[in-house]
Amino acid sequence: MTEQSANQLLLDVSNLSVNFGDVHAVKGVSFSIGRGETMALVGESGSGKSVTALSILQLLPYPRATHPSGSITFDGQEMVGAEERTLRKIRGNRISMIFQEPMTSLNPLHNIEKQIGEVLLLHKGLRGAKARARILELLDLVGIPDPASRLKALPHELSGGQRQRVMIAMALANEPELLIADEPTTALDVTIQAQILELLQDLQNKLGMALLLITHDLQIVQKMARSVCVMKDGEIVERGVGHGLFEHPRHPYTQKLLAAVPSGNAPELPENATELLETSNIQVRFPIGRKGILGRPERYLDAVDNISLSLKQGETLGIVGESGSGKTTLAMAILRLLKSEGDIKFAGEDIRKYAGADLRKLRRDMQVVFQDPFGSLSPRMSIAQIVGEGLEIHEPDLTPAEREARIAEALNEVDLPQNAMDRYPHEFSGGQRQRISIARALVLKPRFIVLDEPTSALDMSVQAQIVELLRDLQARHKMAYLFISHDLRVVRALSHRVMVMQGGKLVESGAATDVFDNPQQPYTKALLAAALDLKAAGTDFVSN
Repeated sequence: MTEQSANQLLLDVSNLSVNFGDVHAVKGVSFSIGRGETMALVGESGSGKSVTALSILQLLPYPRATHPSGSITFDGQEMVGAEERTLRKIRGNRISMIFQEPMTSLNPLHNIEKQIGEVLLLHKGLRGAKARARILELLDLVGIPDPASRLKALPHELSGGQRQRVMIAMALANEPELLIADEPTTALDVTIQAQILELLQDLQNKLGMALLLITHDLQIVQKMARSVCVMKDGEIVERGVGHGLFEHPRHPYTQKLLAAVPSGNAPELPENATELLETSNIQVRFPIGRKGILGRPERYLDAVDNISLSLKQGETLGIVGESGSGKTTLAMAILRLLKSEGDIKFAGEDIRKYAGADLRKLRRDMQVVFQDPFGSLSPRMSIAQIVGEGLEIHEPDLTPAEREARIAEALNEVDLPQNAMDRYPHEFSGGQRQRISIARALVLKPRFIVLDEPTSALDMSVQAQIVELLRDLQARHKMAYLFISHDLRVVRALSHRVMVMQGGKLVESGAATDVFDNPQQPYTKALLAAALDLKAAGTDFVSN
C-alpha cells in the first residue's frame, strides 16, 4: 500500500468473523472503503450484511456475539474490543448509521426536535436556540417541507419518506466521515426511493463522506456504488468495481441475484371469464379536526374520491400510487372493513346491504394478504392454528382429521412441508411467512383476494418466487386478485390491468401493457421513470 493510498483509506475490515454461540454468521470477511467512496454489501436476508455493518460500530449483542478472528480499523483506530469511551466518541459522530425501518428506530414518544437534538447535545454540547437552528438546518437539508412546523411532530405523524429523511438528518447531524445505510429505501414508494437516493448522493458530494450501502436491491447498487461485495452465508463470494460485476458476474450466486427480478406476464384470462366484482363511485372520507360542543369535524379528507372498477374471475387488477394515494383504503372499503359510499357488487349481489351472518359468509369468498407477514401472524399460534383459524369459523362441522387435511392441502399448495404445522412464525424466513399468509387465505377456497404489498419487504429472489406462486395459484383456482404495490416490476409481472391513483383519485387505467408501454398522464410517467429506469424522454425499458 502506498503512502497516498494509506492516507485515503478510511475503513479497513480484515478477516472478520462473527459467531452467535454455535452459529457462524460471518466468516473471514475483508473489504476497505476510502474517503468519499461508496461501497455496497449485497445479498439476501441472512447473508451476514447487517451483522458485518453492526460489527463496525460494535453494536452486536456482546458477549453472546464474539469475533473469533478479524480486525476493523477506522482511520487507524481499532474498533474490535475498543473501550466504550472510545466507541461513544465515534458512534453517531464520525460514523453514523441509518437503520432499515425508521418507525421502529425512532422513539414514538419523543418529537422530532428532541430526537435530533439529543444527538447534537451528546456530541456537540448544543442546546437551546443553537440546537434548534442546527435542527432546522438539517431538516431543510434533507428536504422536509416547512421544517419549523415539523419540530413538534411525533414519528407517526410523518409519512414513511419523511421518517426516513428524519433518520438521515439524525445521522448527518455531526457531519460523519462514514455513513452506513442499511436498506435505506426498503418499502418506500418508488418516487420517494428515488428522492432518498438522490439526497444521499447530493449530501455525500457536499460533505465528502464515505457511504457503506447495505441492500438486496441491485438496481440501487448500480446507481449508487463504485465497488460491490456480494455476500452469501456469511462470506463474500464475489467483488467488483463499477459495472463490471453486473455485466460479467462470475459466481453462480451473483448470476442468480441478477436473474431474480420478477418477470413474465399474468396468466391468460379465460375467454368466458365472468364479472366477479364491480364498484361504482366509491368514496371514503375521514374527518379532520373537531370543533364545537358536539365535536363536529372541521373538514373531511377524501381518501378515496369516486372510484369505479370491475374485476373478472381469474383476473388481476394492479393498483399503484404513492403512500397516501388511497390504494389500501379503497381495498378495505371493498372488503367492507371501512365505511364508504357508493355501490359494491360481488358476484352480482349488492354487498353494501350485507350484515351479520350474511357478511360473515361473504368473508370466506373475500380474503386478504397483508404487507408484513411477521406482523400479521400471531407469534403465539402454531402454523396449523393460524391457517386453520378460518375453518373453525366458517366450517365448524369439520372433524379434526378433515381440518388437518385441509390445512395440509393449503400448505402443500404454497410449497410448505406438512411438518410446518407444529412450528411457529419466528421459525420461518420472510418468504416462508408470506407463504403461510397466503395459505391462511387459500384454506377457505376464496374467489377474491386482496394482496396488499405482499412482496415489498422481501428479497428480490423471494419476490420472484412469490410472484410465480401467485400466478400458479390463480391459473389453478381462477381467483381474482386486487394487487396493491409500489413496485411496478412486480405489478407488471402479475397484472392484467392497472389503475394509477393519486390523492384518492383515479389518474389512469387500462391494460397493463398499455399503461406500462404507453403511459398517458404525467404522474404515471413519473412513477414509471422512478421505478423502471425509463429514458427521460421516452418509454423504452433500459438496463441501468
